[in-house]
Amino acid sequence: MELTVHHQVLATVFVVALILGAIVNKTNFCTMGAVSDWVNIGDTGRMRAWLLAIAVAMAGVAGLELAGVITMASDTFPPYRTSGFAWLRYLVGGAMFGIGMTLASGCGSKTLTRIGGGNLKSLVVLVIAAVMSYLMMFSPLYAILFQPWVAASTIDLAAHGIAAQDIGSLIAAAGGVAPSPALTAAVGAVIALALLVYVFRSAEFRTSFDNILGGVSVGLAVIAGWFITGGPLAQAWKEYADFASEVPSRVQVQSFTFISPMGDTLRYLMEPANTTLINFGVVALAGMLCGATVYAAVTRSFRVEWFASPGDFANHAIGAVLMGVGGVLAMGCTFGQAITGQSTTALGSFLAFAAIVAGAAATMKYQYWRLMRED
Repeated sequence: MELTVHHQVLATVFVVALILGAIVNKTNFCTMGAVSDWVNIGDTGRMRAWLLAIAVAMAGVAGLELAGVITMASDTFPPYRTSGFAWLRYLVGGAMFGIGMTLASGCGSKTLTRIGGGNLKSLVVLVIAAVMSYLMMFSPLYAILFQPWVAASTIDLAAHGIAAQDIGSLIAAAGGVAPSPALTAAVGAVIALALLVYVFRSAEFRTSFDNILGGVSVGLAVIAGWFITGGPLAQAWKEYADFASEVPSRVQVQSFTFISPMGDTLRYLMEPANTTLINFGVVALAGMLCGATVYAAVTRSFRVEWFASPGDFANHAIGAVLMGVGGVLAMGCTFGQAITGQSTTALGSFLAFAAIVAGAAATMKYQYWRLMRED
């Protein structure tokens, strides 16, 4: 088989994801855990690690755009900067995902790392979430249940002379000036700097090697994804896809996200002979899973875990459904919207991030209330 630029892109993504999976497992980087620590015990260590990842990714995108290395148009996958501002979609989908990841004991990336460590409960979550993600993307489910009210509530920014929903474009429109890469990069740099100041104000965090390693590594992985698919190699990749007799899927500028790739992976497994269905998300998911498994094997931390009760299974199953549906509806998860999406300074990504945290926090508060009531 002839090796092409497409194989080169996918192999590079796999290696990045493999390293990422090992580091996420080692450092216990967990967005659901970040909210849990903050809400339940007031510990902000893992929340700061999450914010550090956002800051690193945002600063990286700002630098790449300002240098002209990548062009972050509105046709990325997902279309973070689209001029169609579907505010209700971001809020409802984000809240659903936040509730779901709490019930399922982890977000998409954590589900993969838990499987790598031997957690069979997370394997069930992955299967159910993948089915729901597939149905949302490749069946009439989204069109029937969600499209009518999403379309009705979406604000067409282009009709108001605003080409994209990144904060730089919104500021430019408010000031009556043309948007520019310099303004967009400046906005990203300022937000990233503010996040870094907050994150490292904590003396305890500054001494936490794992939290710093996790946050920086996740942020760098997101930057790598944007660079691989939008940098110097991207033009050759796109040209290959344009002239290929069998066009590979999702040859677009993109970075790491883990809910829609679950649906894409299921689609491929249903047609394993169709290798054009192996895309960025599919190999990223496989790389994360392999990296976490290798780390668990090397450190001998592999432990098989199963459901403690029928109620435990029900919680995880319901959570998986909400993750699959909510993640696609929100156009991303705690990784895809909260880190990758926010690195583009898209307003919708900030809304989705807030909704995810709010949904998770509210669910944790409810769970605590029920526990206290039973006692």
